Amino acid sequence: MRPDEVITLDGPSASGKSTVARRLAQALGIPYLSSGLLYRAAALLALEEGLPLEEEPLLERLERSRVQLVPDPGGNRVLVDGQDRTEALHTPQVDRVVSQVARLPRVRDWVNRRLKEVPPPFVAEGRDMGRAVFPGARYKFYLTASPEVRARRRSGERPQAFEEVLQDLLLRDALDQAQSLPAPDALVLDTSQMTVEEVVAWILERIRD
Repeated sequence: MRPDEVITLDGPSASGKSTVARRLAQALGIPYLSSGLLYRAAALLALEEGLPLEEEPLLERLERSRVQLVPDPGGNRVLVDGQDRTEALHTPQVDRVVSQVARLPRVRDWVNRRLKEVPPPFVAEGRDMGRAVFPGARYKFYLTASPEVRARRRSGERPQAFEEVLQDLLLRDALDQAQSLPAPDALVLDTSQMTVEEVVAWILERIRD
């Protein structure tokens, strides 16, 4: 890969983006960026401080702190004023409000600015990396899977029953619809019947070709 190249990996919630992005980046020897963690950080700060999920109070809070996405080889971390808050980002409470935060245009602009501060090459995963954030990326992929498969994957990570996770995912799909469209030039892959290793191999084959 050239040092200025970007690979984008988009798709709906629990489609396997983060795991695949991490494995893909490791195989290529480059970092990966999880854009969703920045939206989760904004949602977490709003929940902790009882802020309304609106642009002005959220942006004011975000601008008061230094929020950093750190692309470590083993996984992304989020620091807020130097404190690692990564573990607090993956809770049902954050899951349920992060879509509302991600729909706010100025919050999206704030996230996109943070992402563009990172020098390539890297794998960027999220909702609209290939369509809106890095439209000039050479390699664009979009991962999807059935709601039931995604709910099974997510229920292993959350203290919730499968049906509750499924309903949360369906609601989030509806809320994320505008941000979850594939880029026109992205390669789309349904991962419902594939292992992580098979997905990574499929992507690597197309990059190397």
